[in-house]
Amino acid sequence: MANEELLDYYDANLTHLGTKSRSEVHREGLWHRTFHCHVIYRDENGDDFIIVQKRGTNTETCPDMLDVSAAGHYAAGETMRDGVRELQEELGLNAAFEDLIPLGKRVSAAQYGVLIDYQVADVFFYICNQPLSDYVYQHEEIAGLVKLNLVDALALLTHTSHSIECEAVGFSTSTIHIQRDDFIPTLDNYFLKILLLAKRCLDGEQHLWI
Repeated sequence: MANEELLDYYDANLTHLGTKSRSEVHREGLWHRTFHCHVIYRDENGDDFIIVQKRGTNTETCPDMLDVSAAGHYAAGETMRDGVRELQEELGLNAAFEDLIPLGKRVSAAQYGVLIDYQVADVFFYICNQPLSDYVYQHEEIAGLVKLNLVDALALLTHTSHSIECEAVGFSTSTIHIQRDDFIPTLDNYFLKILLLAKRCLDGEQHLWI
C-alpha cells in the first residue's frame, strides 16, 4: 500500500537493520519499537487509579479488549521522545516528554493469526487527575475509557475477585463491570506488573522498572 506507515526494524539486540512497511514488519515477525504510557493518579481521598482504554471493534488485533491508556508504534526515524504524541492523539492530553515517568523497556512476543508481533516497548507513567469525562479520546480506534481503582484491579488480576465495577465513558452506562478476561492476554502478566508499579509510584518510590 503506497501510503502505509513505515517502521524501523531491528535484530534481537535492537541493532537497527532497516525500514519496512508496518504490514511487512508484522507479517515477517521483525523486531520493532513501540511506546506505552499508563495514566495514573491518586485522588483527594487517597485512592489510586489507572486509566485503560477499550480497543475499538475494528482494530487489527484484540478488538473490544482493555489495553494500555495510550500506545503506538514509532514511525520510521522517530525517537522515544516522539512517542508522547500518542497521549495527544489518543486521549487529548497535552503532555511534555519531561512529564513522563520512565519504567524501562518491555520485551514481548505474540501472534494474532498471521500477524506476528515482536516488539520492544518504552514504558512510562503519566500522572493526570482530570475527570474521565474530560478526556477527548480517538473514537476511530478507541471504543471507550475505563477508570480502575488500583486496589480493586489488583484483587481482580490476582483472582481475589471475579468482577469489579468501574467508572467508564463511551459505554451505554457510566459504570461497567469488568472481568480478568476483558484485558488483553499477556505471557508476562504485564497489567498486573503495571498495577503494582503504579501503587509504588504513587507512594513516592523512584527507580521503578518494568
